[in-house]
Amino acid sequence: MKLLFMVNELNKYDCAIIGGGLAGLCLAIQMAKLQHSVVLFEKNEYPFHKVCGEYISNESWSFLEGLGLPLSGMNLPQINQLGVSSTKGFMLEAPLKMGGFGISRFTLDSELLKIAEKNGVKVLQNCKVNNVEKVEGGSLIETSNGQFGSKVVCGSYGRHNPKFIEKALDLQSTNYIGVKYHIKTKLADNRIELHNFKDGYCGISKVDNDTYCLCYLTTAKNLNNSNNNIKQLEENILYKNPYLKAIFQDSKFLYEKPLTISQVTFNKKASYANGVFLLGDAAGAIAPLCGNGMSMAMRASYLLAPILNLYLQLEISKPEAIYLYQPKWNQNFEKRIKAGYYLQKLLGQNQITHLTLKLLQTSPRLLQKLIALTHGQRF
Repeated sequence: MKLLFMVNELNKYDCAIIGGGLAGLCLAIQMAKLQHSVVLFEKNEYPFHKVCGEYISNESWSFLEGLGLPLSGMNLPQINQLGVSSTKGFMLEAPLKMGGFGISRFTLDSELLKIAEKNGVKVLQNCKVNNVEKVEGGSLIETSNGQFGSKVVCGSYGRHNPKFIEKALDLQSTNYIGVKYHIKTKLADNRIELHNFKDGYCGISKVDNDTYCLCYLTTAKNLNNSNNNIKQLEENILYKNPYLKAIFQDSKFLYEKPLTISQVTFNKKASYANGVFLLGDAAGAIAPLCGNGMSMAMRASYLLAPILNLYLQLEISKPEAIYLYQPKWNQNFEKRIKAGYYLQKLLGQNQITHLTLKLLQTSPRLLQKLIALTHGQRF
């Protein structure tokens, strides 16, 4: 077996993190604060936009401020009202008891990067990880920037598994696409709206810089039936919802072309595979309508960091670390992912969605229970 000491000392770390999204950056900061050497591999170059709803529930507020992000001084929109519409023009209204705030991923990831580097994290941008091999004493990581060694490796690379990680188990076989714009529009600062249409839904809420995030999810089939033309898809399907039609026609769109992602699935995965601890979408992706995938990513880093610290301090073994992380992950996320999956099936179906929203308007207690499924406990 290869040995970890074969790697150049300059390229050896306590913790290596593959993927510099929210989960990866937050974990890197925590591990560095715990006095561990950390390297983070990001295939893109900061700052960059991502297809993301950009609403974060207040469950994560204290955590982010604890990392060093001064949210209280950033003048971010505080969101405490929800509107959900049907294609028949009905709007369900509800308060968001916990509420949340809006911030673009462009801003959030950029600020977390600064905090990570300030705390000593080695961030390698434009760096693709090609393979991770278990060796005595840790793992060897083959990247486009050379070979690295680490005592522990974590994967926060998003929904698509790299070749060196086992394939996920699909909860469903439908492929989705995500489309995102930043726009200028008229919507109350404290309000988030979800607008349903055939086989999909669109969220809109305010973020920083006096702009709004408009992000929708629909099936790849809908796009195929619109000649793979985004504009045609919007006019043929999204415009059937009168609220969405008005938003698209009356708003100023700040991108020449939208950001898009394809082959989106919502999977139940593993929290550990092939020698790599997994977190964020790499461990399990939640349907956007059930929301707060960003808070889930951050919470996963919050759960994993103290376990990795115990392992690196030689207080527990690697099998014990794996054993501790799995039930914590399941306890916090398994029900939430399943709830999002079934909620997604219920909505985006025109007549059924319309009737469901009408029913929920007359059952505020049930409505609040459903909303609670999308907001975890503060951490």
